[in-house]
Amino acid sequence: MSEASTPALVFKGLEKEFKLGLGLTRVHAVRGVDLEVQPGEIFGYLGPNGAGKTTSMKMAMGLIQPTAGSIRVLGGDIADPAIRRRIGYLPEHPFFYDYLTAFEILDFYGQLYELPRKARRKRIDSLLELVGLAHARDRTLRRFSKGMLQRVGIAQALIADPDLVILDEPLSGLDPMGRREVRNIIVSLREQGKTVFFSTHILNDIETICDRVAMIVEGQVVRVGPLAEMLRSESMGVEIVAHEVADGTRERLESLGAGLEVVGLATRIRLAGEHQATALQALMEGGASVTHVNPHRVSLEELFVREAAEAGGADG
Repeated sequence: MSEASTPALVFKGLEKEFKLGLGLTRVHAVRGVDLEVQPGEIFGYLGPNGAGKTTSMKMAMGLIQPTAGSIRVLGGDIADPAIRRRIGYLPEHPFFYDYLTAFEILDFYGQLYELPRKARRKRIDSLLELVGLAHARDRTLRRFSKGMLQRVGIAQALIADPDLVILDEPLSGLDPMGRREVRNIIVSLREQGKTVFFSTHILNDIETICDRVAMIVEGQVVRVGPLAEMLRSESMGVEIVAHEVADGTRERLESLGAGLEVVGLATRIRLAGEHQATALQALMEGGASVTHVNPHRVSLEELFVREAAEAGGADG
């Protein structure tokens, strides 16, 4: 198998169980995860806090060992130093020596990768420009905001020009402008042929840049694939926006299985497409004013909330 066709990251039957206290309490953080991240794609790992995202990534980096299952990174073992040199990693809560400047901390990481001095300094200058910190290159990190520290973290993950970039919540602590800039950086990495595997609970980040996503809930991957296909597979419905919807009309709509949401003076009505004509007739007969009728497809947020609820119900 050629390197181009070898998955960048593979989880097979991945499990992680922690023992708490005196070992009497066991927490199953990751449960039988099977996952493949292909070369050159942006892969989003979506889940709420505590779903197992960080634990999965720490196992991929060799920071903790799985209870069961296997991991392949860039076709090899993460314990191999040659493999480690090809990976950039940003942990969820990075720690930096705050008495160093932005330039000095990146120079430190560059030396760990044994980058030659001249190439290292050129790389640092380009990375500081990339993450928007060129103006603060000589400022100590203790004077940085949380968002600026996150940018330094992204820069250090890229210092060795890695083939695989693993980012745990890379947009945490950033304002909207900063999030957009980091999203652009991630897209530029894909354009360079690199693979990006990043976790987030911010749904908009997934929708705007990812080629494929995996949805993890309570340690289990419940969905995986191209986001567009995930949402396309959900049944198409219709959304009707109306005003002055009488109580009797609401009851008729609910009997059709419609979901009703009051937003200001308007009522949003979502129901299956085959009930559209009946719903519109009920609204008109009830004296309501219909302002919009739009096709409605399940959003990522709706899909995620539903999957989380179903997973919680199954465990209960």
